[in-house]
Amino acid sequence: MPEISKAKIAILATNGYERSELRRPLEHLTDSGATVHIVSPENGNIRSWDQKDWGDTVDVNVQLSDASVDDYDALVLPGGQINPDLLRVNEQAVAFVRKFVESGKVVAAICHAPWLLIEAQVAEGRELTSYKSIKTDVINAGAKWRDAEVVVDNGIITSRNPGDLDAFCAKIVEEIEEGRHDRKAA
Repeated sequence: MPEISKAKIAILATNGYERSELRRPLEHLTDSGATVHIVSPENGNIRSWDQKDWGDTVDVNVQLSDASVDDYDALVLPGGQINPDLLRVNEQAVAFVRKFVESGKVVAAICHAPWLLIEAQVAEGRELTSYKSIKTDVINAGAKWRDAEVVVDNGIITSRNPGDLDAFCAKIVEEIEEGRHDRKAA
């Protein structure tokens, strides 16, 4: 069971991530003492979507092609519509998510980010939540959808929207400190 202060966490994102859904976990986890890396298929920095327009940027620490699941204790997947939609058509991103789930390490997805769990074919048989507009996608992928601020299925954490961020961030810390989760790939 790693202490959060010794944990190393990857946040997988690209241009169009929902600002609050990346920034709040980044700040919460960093403030808790964790080392957090922004992992992206992009170089340099990536730009947020902030409610109704483009927002600020965040520096990319590790390019996706250089990232290894073995280097991290957890994976955070911010939502928004643009970010997960772009990532779910990126074969490297989908493989990275699948390997994280298969590893038993914590995976946390918020808003539209469960699209990545669906694309990685790891949603089937799990209890998940998501932004309400992709509820049918989650159900059609074979998951049981629940309307709750945070749903945890054996170390896989999902939340619905930015209003759930406090519960989402707290649950990430709790699950990381629990350690690896023995789970089927899906």
